Amino acid sequence: MSSSKRSTIIVEQLRKQQMLEALSRGKRLDGRNYESYRDLKIEIGIVDKASGSAKVTLGNTEVIAGVKVETGEPFEGLEHKGALIMSAEVLPTASAHVEPGPPDEDAIELSRVVDRGIRESEMLDLDKLVLIPGKIVYTVFVDCSIINSDGNLLDATSYAVVAALSTSKFPIFEIQDDKVVDTGKTMPPPITTIPISITAVKIGEAVLLDPTTEEEACMDARITMTTQSDGSIVAVQKGFTGPFTVDQIISYSETARIKGEEIRSKIKELN
Repeated sequence: MSSSKRSTIIVEQLRKQQMLEALSRGKRLDGRNYESYRDLKIEIGIVDKASGSAKVTLGNTEVIAGVKVETGEPFEGLEHKGALIMSAEVLPTASAHVEPGPPDEDAIELSRVVDRGIRESEMLDLDKLVLIPGKIVYTVFVDCSIINSDGNLLDATSYAVVAALSTSKFPIFEIQDDKVVDTGKTMPPPITTIPISITAVKIGEAVLLDPTTEEEACMDARITMTTQSDGSIVAVQKGFTGPFTVDQIISYSETARIKGEEIRSKIKELN
């Protein structure tokens, strides 16, 4: 988060003191314990013209992800793989602190962290999305829109992307007379695993999962860990300058595995 934006949403010192006092008793200002997530709701198929779509509501945070599948040239150096392109936009109506215009550094970080969890887990078997090696491949676009921001956009956006991809129907393209033809048929995407990110912030000595905007304004450090279906860790991203202790990382990684499986089961139920 930029320093200017951080300064606009930082809570008053009295409010932060109240937060620290609550944390010292093992509770947060909204009554949750350290490892509790807010209510999570996942809806699919909400964008009619998309190959797949999902809306995630995490507390008051709301994110929509849509999947569009076309054909195009492969990326340089990845001639035998399909292409995956992800973007995220925080709509001006999502928060009083968002200004219209090109994606800022927060939106860029959001799309990169979410993309990394999806890509490093190899959720999509891109080897199976090739029509002519080195020339024509499937190109999968995933566009995310944050329609309400109340903390933990990283996880909410990731869940929306994973839900949208895993429930998509990809068009079946064929090469006929050296041209790409849409057969009008569809197929399930080549899904290999279900990656789930779990984000925590550190405030003082407390490590909290699923932070609200108010908690993010007070955080000293943030960490996002993504596990895949077998529980192994595929991506870790740390934010801000504050440190986590070794014991905190060890405890958090086990929590990320357990909590990740709980959320993964919700997404598996969608299929």
